[in-house]
Amino acid sequence: MNTIQFLGFSASILIGVSLGLIGGGGSILTLPVLVYLMGINPLVSSAYSLFVVGTTSLIGSVSYMRKALVNYRAAVVFAIPSFVAVFLTRRYIMPAIPDPVLMSDSFSLGRNVAIMLFFALVMLAASLSMIRDRRNQAAGQAESLRFNYPVIALEGALVGTLTGIVGAGGGFLIIPALVVLARLPMKMAVGTSLLIIAAKSLIGFLGDLSNIPIDWPFLLEFTALSVVGIFVGSYLSRFVPGQKLKKAFGWFVLMMGVYILVKETIL
Repeated sequence: MNTIQFLGFSASILIGVSLGLIGGGGSILTLPVLVYLMGINPLVSSAYSLFVVGTTSLIGSVSYMRKALVNYRAAVVFAIPSFVAVFLTRRYIMPAIPDPVLMSDSFSLGRNVAIMLFFALVMLAASLSMIRDRRNQAAGQAESLRFNYPVIALEGALVGTLTGIVGAGGGFLIIPALVVLARLPMKMAVGTSLLIIAAKSLIGFLGDLSNIPIDWPFLLEFTALSVVGIFVGSYLSRFVPGQKLKKAFGWFVLMMGVYILVKETIL
């Protein structure tokens, strides 16, 4: 194992730590780690990301279930259209993307570069969502739930499509939707988000099994380290103010998004 690969496996722990601390964000790191540190093709990396994020989130959601911090009604309303969208995206849309995506006499945009550029734009959107102050949104109470079913379902479908394309769990979109549209308290939104991320990511991964060869020994080792990280993150969440951590992580994601844009277009 060389130094770069060691850093990649170490980063897998940080992916889990982020999921354990803020219920999201870790998935936004998985694709760059797999592509730039582990040297894996972006299309394959997006599939691996689904498995890593899905398995880690599923294990992390168990502790929230035990504390009664998962709202299953909200999860179902959001998740069903998301499940359908992510599976269809991985099974039919991704294999149909041409390579190159765009080509002219003086310009060519390959599929792998297009995936990374799209992912960088997702990272920029994610960073703004994390940096923005949402303390006023966290004040909702579970007793006053009022579901906006069509809007929640629509966002579920959009997040599912996004997950299918780039392999990101979408927690940075799910949590605000649950807090604003379903009026869940922040901690319950985090627990519900982890369960949704787990289910739709693993369902999306199933759509890849017939399209992409899977290196199971590597994938299971990488995922195991991420699972260790989510236990560490869940423990640290007792001591670290979540809002401050989320903002700091948002700035980190912003810098990574800018780096990917620069690397894929200029360097």
